Amino acid sequence: MPIVLFRVDERLIHGQVVVGWGGPLHADRIVVVDDAIADSPWEQELYCLGVPPEIEASFLGVDAARARVAGWRGDALHRTIVLVRDVATLRRVAEEHALRGDEVNLGGIHHAAGRERLLPYLYLTADEGAALRGLAADEVRISARDLPASRPVPLEDLLPAR
Repeated sequence: MPIVLFRVDERLIHGQVVVGWGGPLHADRIVVVDDAIADSPWEQELYCLGVPPEIEASFLGVDAARARVAGWRGDALHRTIVLVRDVATLRRVAEEHALRGDEVNLGGIHHAAGRERLLPYLYLTADEGAALRGLAADEVRISARDLPASRPVPLEDLLPAR
């Protein structure tokens, strides 16, 4: 499984991702999917400060990333972590069934107006919850987990049927 982690995390590249996940998963590539950062060399440079030299970092817009998901999935040479900032970006990457059959980790969506606390590191709006349910209906496996040693919490436990 060359995509070793597909994660929604507002902070994108940070210690918990690089050390907490990257080490145990033996990742050698991190791809940040974000339209604004893909067009911002200075932001890319800042994010790369937190990436060790043995890990390749790249930054792609949503459309380019969606086109490459299948290639990452089938790449036997690289162990890739894919990061998106929010559920809206995740949903855009998943268009055209691009993530069908894949697993997505909800790792760090923090408090903001209109968001409800589901876990200490996970807050969602009703619209975000509905979008995640829609992805799950498209056979994307979704769970929340801050670190690999933590127990994953499946989407159906986070957002029970109403």
